[in-house]
Amino acid sequence: MNLTADETLFGRVSNRMTPDLAFTNAFISRRHFVIRKERDKAVLYDLGSRHGTEINGARLTPHYPYPLNNFDIIKLAKGMAVLHFTYSFADHTLEIEPLSITRQMEVPQLPLTIHWEKRECVVEGKRIPMSEKEYLLIRVLHENANRLVPLEEIKSRVWPERSPGAEGVPDVTLDELNALIYRVRKKYGKDTFLISAVRGSGYVLESESKSS
Repeated sequence: MNLTADETLFGRVSNRMTPDLAFTNAFISRRHFVIRKERDKAVLYDLGSRHGTEINGARLTPHYPYPLNNFDIIKLAKGMAVLHFTYSFADHTLEIEPLSITRQMEVPQLPLTIHWEKRECVVEGKRIPMSEKEYLLIRVLHENANRLVPLEEIKSRVWPERSPGAEGVPDVTLDELNALIYRVRKKYGKDTFLISAVRGSGYVLESESKSS
């Protein structure tokens, strides 16, 4: 692709945004890195991606400018995607390696395993039992990983015993739901379940976890 814009965003496609170059791999962050034109140079900034960006094998410092040079190799998330940068006839261009090549790269280690039958999570080797509500919430978010789960569906799945309100949805306040999500983040670690709120709509779990 030709980098003709002043700023080109690279990341994972989501319900809320589509980057200029979009990936579907869950190891790639929604806003992974950006390339900006600065004084006729292409300058790359990692945007605090969870699994990192490398140039020629060196891990980048987030939000720090890295001017690109001819034939630089850019790797996202330890090689889950590989891009080759070149200057071609005064244009900045990027070529992406075929998936069959990038798939062979090292897969980042996963810090979390979920045992649904036992209703427990193993976080960095530590076994943590899930309460009933934690289990139901994590289950519905995990089943729809990286997709928006509407508030109505969460309430129906997590509080099936509640009487339905005027619209047929269990009578659950947002304070109750927010308190449950706060407990999950605190109990399992804020980086274990990356739950993002979509104001007035629902929640998204950015998940790369294993389950059994």
